[in-house]
Amino acid sequence: MERIPAKPPHIAPLPADTSRPLWSVMIPVYNCSQYLEKCLQSVLAQAPGEGKMQIEVIDDHSTDADISELVNKVGKGRIQYFRKDKNMGSVRNFETCINRARGHYIHILHGDDFVLDSFYKEVESLFEQFPEIGAAFTDFNYVDEQNEHLYNDEPLLEQPGILKDWLYYMATRQRIQPPSMTVKRSVYEHLGSFFAVKYGEDWEMWTRIAAHYPVGHSPAKLACYRVHKKNITGNSLTSGENIRDINTVINIIQNYLPPDKKHELRQTARKNFAIYFAWISHKLYHDFKNKDAAKKQIKGALAMHMNKTTLLLALKLYIKLLIRYKSKS
Repeated sequence: MERIPAKPPHIAPLPADTSRPLWSVMIPVYNCSQYLEKCLQSVLAQAPGEGKMQIEVIDDHSTDADISELVNKVGKGRIQYFRKDKNMGSVRNFETCINRARGHYIHILHGDDFVLDSFYKEVESLFEQFPEIGAAFTDFNYVDEQNEHLYNDEPLLEQPGILKDWLYYMATRQRIQPPSMTVKRSVYEHLGSFFAVKYGEDWEMWTRIAAHYPVGHSPAKLACYRVHKKNITGNSLTSGENIRDINTVINIIQNYLPPDKKHELRQTARKNFAIYFAWISHKLYHDFKNKDAAKKQIKGALAMHMNKTTLLLALKLYIKLLIRYKSKS
């Protein structure tokens, strides 16, 4: 089985006699044991009974700790545990999460992220108020390794509701982080699982959903996405694979757009991500002293889209490299 499927893997409907809770909280993990307890506790603190919510950790063959022991210690029997025979990567692990989920609503909560009080009540309320939606998400916080708040994105709505022209917005940028998103299992059964790339696979999925279903949103910040060293220095960013993957996703997304919108939205997406990757190049240079990775990011950003911001950030980086500038931090 290939680690990254070339097309969306099929998600089969559950047998008719399956006992189904409303919720499935599926927690994919791989070598993130230092954050997992916080993640599990955040769910247990607001979880209804087993009849309404399935909670299961899907371990992609972690090697950093005994995840089964940790789950049993924290969950005390409330949390199910499933360990894969070998590591298959995050994209396939998300697929396993979906296939093992029995609930009508699937919340894939990465093991290094967490949710805040009332997250499940708020999302459930969105599905009740707007039964036509295929997915719903709250706003979220970016936090660091110590759970300290970093920054927020601009709000999307003032009150809970359905996002207007959401496909066109999502076609140009990634505005959702995984811990905030919940998807109906029936939607995954219709559209399939994650595919094509390992960086930006969630952006593609959320945009694919937006092309087929209305999406609900609450401006309440009830999920926390953790920014840590592995986010920034992972193989994708140090190798430049992230830029290739995002270009792939941009091309895939064109299939979801009307012909008269494709060119404009494609160019906007390329510009937005070029600026983001140019910014990443400076972070790699300053925070992680990785000159080679910084150069790969800025070269990729310039190739993706030439604009004033990207050019200015590139110029600043190359000057720093030339004079061997060292940050005081």
